[in-house]
Amino acid sequence: MATAERRKLNQKSEPLAATRTVPLSDRAYNAIAETFRALADPTRARIVHLLSFGESSVNQLAENLTVTPSAVSHQLRMLRQMGLVRFRRDAQMALYALDDPHVAILFQEAHEHVSDYLQEGRKSREWL
Repeated sequence: MATAERRKLNQKSEPLAATRTVPLSDRAYNAIAETFRALADPTRARIVHLLSFGESSVNQLAENLTVTPSAVSHQLRMLRQMGLVRFRRDAQMALYALDDPHVAILFQEAHEHVSDYLQEGRKSREWL
């Protein structure tokens, strides 16, 4: 490997190397695991994906997902408890949205990872 290539590689990995040396608190690791656990359910992942385009009502989400409003409400309650989704009232309707842009970014990164994985032809995962 040429010296210039090594320098580029080192420059790219410096921020990552810095985060590796600083351990997180147990609370932070637990919260990270809970966040990924929240997205581990396909229906919740689909809800997060739809909400990444803007706020929606339970009925709108249910129609797009072809599931019952009750099932959507149940999943939204869990996403709210995990801090990924928030809601506001507009007259008689509750509108749901992602709690902050990081949730959409996290979903997008996961989507890109899966897309890259599939494009490389590595379909050995059971769920793919």
